[in-house]
Amino acid sequence: MYINDFNLQKLAVAEPGEAYQSQNLVNRYVEVLVDCPGATGLFTYRLPPQLDIKPGDILTVPFGAQQLGAIAIRLLTAPNIDLAPDKIREVEDVVSVGFFPSSYCELLNRVATYYYTPLIQVIRVALPPGLLGRSQRRIKLKRLNQEQTTTNLSTLNFLSPAAQQILQMLQTQPLGDYSFAYLQQKVKFVYRGVRELLRLGLVESYLEPPRPTRPKLQKAVTLINSSDRDLTSRQREIIEVLRRRGGELWHSELLQICSASSSILKTLAQKGYIVIEEREILRSEQGPTVSQEEAKTLNPAQANALATINGINGFTQVLLHGVTGSGKTEVYLQAIAPLLNQGKSALVLVPEIGLTPQLTDRFRARFGNKVAVYHSALSEGERYDTWRQMLTGEPQVVIGTRSAIFAPLPNLGLIILDEEHDSSFKQDSPIPTYHARTVAQWRAELENCPLVLGSATPSLESWVSLSGMGSRGAGEQGGRGENLLPISPTPLHPYTLTPSISTHYLSLPERINSRPLPPVEVVDMRQELQQGNRSIFSRSLQEALGQLQDKGQQGILFIHRRGHSTFVSCRSCGYVLECPHCDVSLAYHHTEEGAPQLLRCHYCNYGRSHPQFCPDCSSPYLKFFGSGTQRVTQELAKQFPQLRCIRFDSDTTRNKGAHRTLLTQFANGEADLLVGTQMLTKGLDLPQVTLVGVVAADGLLHLSDYRASERAFQTLTQVAGRAGRGDDPGRVIVQTYTPEHPVIEAVRTHDYQSFCQTELEQRQSLDYPPYGRLILLRLSSLDPIQVQNTAQIIATNLSSHEGFEILGPAPASVMRVANRYRWQILLKFNPDELPQLPNWEEIRELCCDSVSLTIDVDPVNIL
Repeated sequence: MYINDFNLQKLAVAEPGEAYQSQNLVNRYVEVLVDCPGATGLFTYRLPPQLDIKPGDILTVPFGAQQLGAIAIRLLTAPNIDLAPDKIREVEDVVSVGFFPSSYCELLNRVATYYYTPLIQVIRVALPPGLLGRSQRRIKLKRLNQEQTTTNLSTLNFLSPAAQQILQMLQTQPLGDYSFAYLQQKVKFVYRGVRELLRLGLVESYLEPPRPTRPKLQKAVTLINSSDRDLTSRQREIIEVLRRRGGELWHSELLQICSASSSILKTLAQKGYIVIEEREILRSEQGPTVSQEEAKTLNPAQANALATINGINGFTQVLLHGVTGSGKTEVYLQAIAPLLNQGKSALVLVPEIGLTPQLTDRFRARFGNKVAVYHSALSEGERYDTWRQMLTGEPQVVIGTRSAIFAPLPNLGLIILDEEHDSSFKQDSPIPTYHARTVAQWRAELENCPLVLGSATPSLESWVSLSGMGSRGAGEQGGRGENLLPISPTPLHPYTLTPSISTHYLSLPERINSRPLPPVEVVDMRQELQQGNRSIFSRSLQEALGQLQDKGQQGILFIHRRGHSTFVSCRSCGYVLECPHCDVSLAYHHTEEGAPQLLRCHYCNYGRSHPQFCPDCSSPYLKFFGSGTQRVTQELAKQFPQLRCIRFDSDTTRNKGAHRTLLTQFANGEADLLVGTQMLTKGLDLPQVTLVGVVAADGLLHLSDYRASERAFQTLTQVAGRAGRGDDPGRVIVQTYTPEHPVIEAVRTHDYQSFCQTELEQRQSLDYPPYGRLILLRLSSLDPIQVQNTAQIIATNLSSHEGFEILGPAPASVMRVANRYRWQILLKFNPDELPQLPNWEEIRELCCDSVSLTIDVDPVNIL
C-alpha cells in the first residue's frame, strides 16, 4: 500500500553492466503509481515513442482488463530483470504534464503518513475530479427476444434474493444499467447475485473506459488578408465585420452576427482570407461584474494586525481573533495586495461553499481577474481549467473550501483560513480524513510562508496553541506509519508547535466604526408556555418581527434543522415513521400547496409520501412534531403575512448558483427575513440586518459529543454577530428551554474567554483535545452481525497494546445509515506519552471483505 522512497526526481537507471548516464539517454520504461484499490508498489510500463513522459505526469495505463489513472514516478532505461520485456504493456496516454514540486510531494506524503492513507488516495483528493480516469465494471439488462423472455421468466421464481434485488433495480432504471460499485453498496451478496444473472443470460457485464477531463476547444476565425479583389458582396460584408472586431471572432459568434452559413467561411478560408482553427476556451465560475473598490481606512487594531502580518518573513502561525464585524476580511485583503505585486499568490480557505459568492465579490472588487474560485460545486471542466491556471505560476488569489488546500500554486506567499474553528474543514469520509487546518500548517511550513487563522470564536485547539492564554500542549512527538519520503518528523499532535516556530496572537476587540456588539435577549420558552403562548415564536420575537417592515429593516431567523417537522408520530399508539434504510425518523418536507406530503430521510435521502393512516394501528391521527426551516417559514406566513421570506438551507441551495441568487435577492431588499440553518452563521456580512432570532437553541446543546458545548457557543455567537453591522443597532433574541445553561449565559454576555476557561478545565480533567489525542475507528457493513463481531475482534487485539484507553466497541449514535450498520472504537491517550500504536495494516487485515474500516485521526465528529 505504501511506497518507500517515493521520489519525483528525473532518474535514469542504467542497463546491467553499464554506467549511470544522463537524462539525454533515451528512457524506454517508466515506473508508475497506479490508482487501483489493493494495488501495492510501483508498476513498470513501456514508453510509446510518440509520447514524451516525465516524472510527475498523470497517465492512463492498461491494468488488468481496465484502463486506470497513474502517476509517473521514475524513468528507466531497462525494466527490472525479473520482468519479461514482452509482458510489459505500453502507456496509453498522457493526461496532464507533471506538477509535483518537491515541497508539494512532501505535503502529500505527510498527509498519507499522518492519516494512515495510501498515497494514491491523497493524490486523488489533491487532483481535480476526472483527471485520474478509471474504467469501471457495469451491469446491464440484456435485450431478449420473445422465446428467450418466455424461457427466462420461468426461472425468476427460483432466483436468490440478491439476484432478484439486482434484477428489480435494473428494471426500474430507465437504461437498465448500473455500475457494479453502486450495486455493491446497495445489495448484500452482490457477487453471487450477478454471477447468477450472468449465467442465466438476463444481464451482461461490460467495461466502461475512463473519460478523463480535457480542455474545451472552440472554433475561432482569424482575418489574415483584408483585400477584397475577388470577393462577393456577401463575403466582403463578413471580412468587414471581422476587421471592425479586431480581426478575430469565435466561429459561432461570427455566424450569428452575419446570419451566415459555415460554407461561406470555408470558402473564405480556401481563398486565403481567414484561418479557422480550434482554440481552448477556459471554463471558470462566472460571477457578476463588480465595481472596483479602494482599500478602506483601518482602525488601530486592524493596522497593528496588518503591520504584524506584513512584517513576517517565513513560516509563522497567526491567530487573528476578531469579534464579528471587526473587519478581518479587510485585513486579509490588504495583507494580500503587496504579495501580488511581488509575483506571489495567496490561498484563502472558507468552510462552506455558501460563503464563497460574497467573499469572492469582495476580492474581485479589489483584485479583478486575479481571483479564482475552487470548490466542489464547480463542474468538472471548471475545476480542471481553474486547476491548470494555477500551474501557470501567475500571481493570483484562490478562494476555496477544504480541498483547495491542495491547490498547486507554485509561488505561495500566504495561506488564510477564515472561520478556522468550523468543523467543515475536517473530512470524515472518504479517506484521507484530513483537517484542512492541519494540512495548512504543514503546507505553510514547507512553502515557508505565514498561516493566518481567523475567527470570532477560535477553536480551543488554536486558542491553546496560539493565544498564549491557555496551557500549552504536549511537546513534539513522532507518529507511527511509514515515511514515503525522507521527511522531517511529523508532530504527533497537529497543533503542537516547536519552540523555534514563532506565533502571533492578534486581537480585533471592536467592531468597525466602534459599533457595539448587539445585546442578546434570552427568552425562557417554559414561561412563554405557562403564560399561554403556544406559538413557536416568543412574544418578544413576535413584537420584533412585527416592527421590521415599519422600520424598513431586515432580520434573520436561525433554526438548526431543515425541513418542516423533525418526525411524524401517531397520537393513538405512539408509532414513529422511520427510514427503512437508516435508524432515524423521517422528517416531513412541505413542497407546495396541494402537492403530496413528502417524508424524507436526512441521512440517505430516502423519500416516501405521507401515509393517511398509521402503519401500525391504522389510526388517522398522525401528527408532525418538531420544527424545521419549512415549518418556521409557514408559521411566519400565517402570523406575519406582510413579511417577505427567503429560506436559506441545503434544500433551497442545491442548484448551481443558488447561494449567490438568494443572498443577492436578500441584499437587494427583495425580502424582509432570511430563514436558514448553519449556513447563516458563516461569514455573511449584511449591514441591513438588525434583528437575529434563534428559534430553538436547545437542539444545539444536548448532544452526546464532548464538543457539543463548543459548537453550540460558536454557532450561537456567530449567528448573533450577523446583527447590527450597519448604521442601525442590532438586536438578538435567543429562545431556549434551558436559559441557565452555561453556554447560553456565555453567549448572552459575549464572553468567549470565560467560556474557554470553563470548557478547557473539563477537557483537561477528561484528557480530551486539546490536552489529549483521539483516533476513531469507524466500521460499517451490510451485515449487522459481521460488523459487530469484527469490532469485538479489533478491540480485543488493541487491548494487548499499552498507553491508550479504549472506549468501545459501541454502535454509532445512528447505528444504521443507507442499510450499512456502523460500529465505533475510540482510542484516547495523552500526547505527552506516545503509546505503542498498533500496526494499522494488521488491524485492517482483521476486517473481512464485507466490513469497511476508516481510521479517523483527530476526529471532530464522533457521533
